Amino acid sequence: MSTQHRTKLRIQTGDLDGLLGLGLNNLIQVLLIISLCRGVLGFPDSLLFGIILPATGISLLLGNLIYAQQARRLGQAEQRGDCTALPYGVNTVSLFAFVFLVMLPAKLSALDAGLSEAEAVQRSWQVGLIACLGSGVIETLGAFVAQHLRRWLPRAALLSTLAGIALGYIALGFLLRTYANPLICLTSLSVILLGYLARVRWPLPTGLLALLLGMVLAWGSGLISPDAASWTQAARAIGVHLPSLQLSALWQSRFDLIPWMGVILPMGLFNLIGSLQNLESAAAAGDTYPTRGSLMVDGCGTLTAAALGSCFPTTLYIGHPGFKALGARSAYSWMNGVVMAVGCLFGLFGVVTVLIPVEAGLAILLYIGLAMASQAFASTSERHGPAVVLGMLPGVAGWGALMLKAGIRAGGAAGDPKLFGPQLLTQLATADIWAAGVFALEQGQIITAMLLSAWLVYAIESRFLAAACCSAMAALLAWFGVIHAWQFSPGDTVMHLGWGTGRAWAEGYAAITVIVLLARWRQQTDH
Repeated sequence: MSTQHRTKLRIQTGDLDGLLGLGLNNLIQVLLIISLCRGVLGFPDSLLFGIILPATGISLLLGNLIYAQQARRLGQAEQRGDCTALPYGVNTVSLFAFVFLVMLPAKLSALDAGLSEAEAVQRSWQVGLIACLGSGVIETLGAFVAQHLRRWLPRAALLSTLAGIALGYIALGFLLRTYANPLICLTSLSVILLGYLARVRWPLPTGLLALLLGMVLAWGSGLISPDAASWTQAARAIGVHLPSLQLSALWQSRFDLIPWMGVILPMGLFNLIGSLQNLESAAAAGDTYPTRGSLMVDGCGTLTAAALGSCFPTTLYIGHPGFKALGARSAYSWMNGVVMAVGCLFGLFGVVTVLIPVEAGLAILLYIGLAMASQAFASTSERHGPAVVLGMLPGVAGWGALMLKAGIRAGGAAGDPKLFGPQLLTQLATADIWAAGVFALEQGQIITAMLLSAWLVYAIESRFLAAACCSAMAALLAWFGVIHAWQFSPGDTVMHLGWGTGRAWAEGYAAITVIVLLARWRQQTDH
């Protein structure tokens, strides 16, 4: 290798730009983990900063180091110095899905069963671990069959399901928070949208400018004015937090894998196929990486996170061509891994949360939600547009159910069976709010979205036998309560598994199957 080529492998100016972009994205994810674990799940800092974040830091370091080395090897093999490492970090959609669809229901269920707050938190964390482990297993094993899965699953079914989660739990959720703090959030949002979509060139990188502007406005408007207690809490988190294997916690939650497969399996498949698409994007930009090896690194990163105590899967990020255009090569990747690992292992992000309010980074997350929802339409055939919309609706309904039940709990009615029971459905129906349907769509919403969207794609393409298979599968899953079947618990609505628990919905899907088969028969007789 020439001296000139070796030089190209060193840190370049573009690597610093890439570090800023990828590091800012990862920073927002970590701040989001802290915010959701503290605010939604009620996790103590000892668990958050002592176990979850150190495990997250190691998983980010491991993946980034390997992908950086992969880029260097590609450059050596092809004798060029412009290879850009694959961007890698915490999976945003899985983060929201696991928090709101797995860990929060697990905690509420534990509280309903009479467990203490501390026991419910432990239960929620352990269920999150097994969900993360399951996702990692799916990603790792799926690396051997990813291409076949992608050919079998319609793109509209995959992207619309992700878009539904992104639209509800990310875009709508943060849009409400944006309009609760309009000066700060709308200002940052305008910078993000003008920079990323209108291609306005700001004096600073778009994401950094939006974050800094949000911080200034948050401090200046008095939205944040940390007191001594906040600084003391942040200071306590500082220290060396070395991760350790959490095999005991995983073993204790081993029986929780099956009940949550309705979330774990689809999210693992989404992560797998999304990473495959990002590899294709990298190849189109000139960097062709081995499919199986790259996907296995992604899966092993998630397995590492789960084994060490993190509930949040990792993934390949979209945007490799953008990092390549910045001039980022291999160094930006390992530098990002080192920076994130140092922050997680030494508890520095506790201080960052005091300095940077979540509102300052909301615009970036809202943009991610918009981008994911719009991608579902941009990356699919125009004919499949109705299937995309249909696949988005269960996710939006699930978010609506979350909001409805949160309001009921905040009003103190959830613990009273006279107020939170069948009569609630009747009262809401008189106001044209069909809560029974909302709660039915909430259960198994990811599987429902995939099957409905795939069904309509196949129907549009006149592949009626494939469409009948989708509706028949939905009927089978509904009969056993994997999707739609639900029941009231003291503070929540929960899945109702069992023989015939979802009979009403199973009958509906069975009727659809019959009608589709009749349509196929009509098609054959017409020809």
